[in-house]
Amino acid sequence: MTEPLKIAGFKIFKEQLNAAEQAAMVADLRAVAQAAPMRRPVTRSGKQMSVQMTSAGRVGWISDRRGYRYEPFHPDGMAWPAIPARMLDLWQDLTGLERKPDCCLINFYGEEARMGLHQDNDEGDFTYPVVSVSLGDDGLFRMGGVERGGKTQSVWLSSGDVVVMGGDARLAYHGVDRIRFGSSSLLPDGGRINITLRVVQA
Repeated sequence: MTEPLKIAGFKIFKEQLNAAEQAAMVADLRAVAQAAPMRRPVTRSGKQMSVQMTSAGRVGWISDRRGYRYEPFHPDGMAWPAIPARMLDLWQDLTGLERKPDCCLINFYGEEARMGLHQDNDEGDFTYPVVSVSLGDDGLFRMGGVERGGKTQSVWLSSGDVVVMGGDARLAYHGVDRIRFGSSSLLPDGGRINITLRVVQA
């Protein structure tokens, strides 16, 4: 499916970032990952995720045997780096909100990485949207409803696409089923980066 998902509150901005903007954003993310190294976290059950993660901002999202949560420090003990300015500018441009995000969660998908259907529900206020940026290889994004199970819709997201999930879409189950590895030349070794900007506390 290539049509935008027909879910209230879901907006997709195709090719929102041009090639130069994408490259600059990747450079920003490499600096973040140098200060706060990426990890493959484990779930509550102890299963290791297939994606690598790090964060920037006042808090970062982490997962371990204690559960899913936001913390002010990287698991290695350092504070998270600041959210790069160009990402804050993108948030402002697309949401029009004066309130800045608290967290920029960065996920890296290698060739075999996936993300199962889940809700972004660890935040304290769901009235703010989540802004999601795709960089690198195409990812098959799938979204359902606010209850687990039922009908889902899918769409391919390409490098430079930006999604805003607010309203009814804010708590919808969503995930990434697969990566079209090698479909983009943005990352020299292939793979997909997904950035999500979130307000954690009102």
